[in-house]
Amino acid sequence: STKIHVGVDGAGRPLSLVVTGGQRNDGAVLREVIEDLRVPRVGGGRPRTTPDAVIADRAYPSRGTRDYLRGRGIKAVIPEKSDQVRGRKSKGSAGGRPPAFDAQAYKGCNVVERAFSKVKQWRGLATRYDKLAVVYRAAAVLSTIVAWLASLGDTS
Repeated sequence: STKIHVGVDGAGRPLSLVVTGGQRNDGAVLREVIEDLRVPRVGGGRPRTTPDAVIADRAYPSRGTRDYLRGRGIKAVIPEKSDQVRGRKSKGSAGGRPPAFDAQAYKGCNVVERAFSKVKQWRGLATRYDKLAVVYRAAAVLSTIVAWLASLGDTS
């Protein structure tokens, strides 16, 4: 099995795409997705590689992920898992403070889910017909190109 990891902008347009094996941990791939970001600047110059914030679901709340994002100056909008909350509270005052969480910004998480639903509308991607990972990734990249063209209004 295979997983597609996508970094999208606020409009749901894919910015980076990584294809991994299905057994790979989502949190371990977040670095690859962020390091693959390259957003060209208007008027030229070095492309932007650091997003303002990363909105992710409960698959990414590890301490290593938060430390990585903090080290790059990226705001992490990731809810804590219930077992992490329970473990922190069981330690009492030694458990530390909960990580900052912006519930209003987290409402934008559905943008990512909608982007995935558009990608999965391609039958070959949804059912994984391709045997080679390179061909599967090529189809995923092609679907992101189509998504960008549709957002720019050039679908004729």
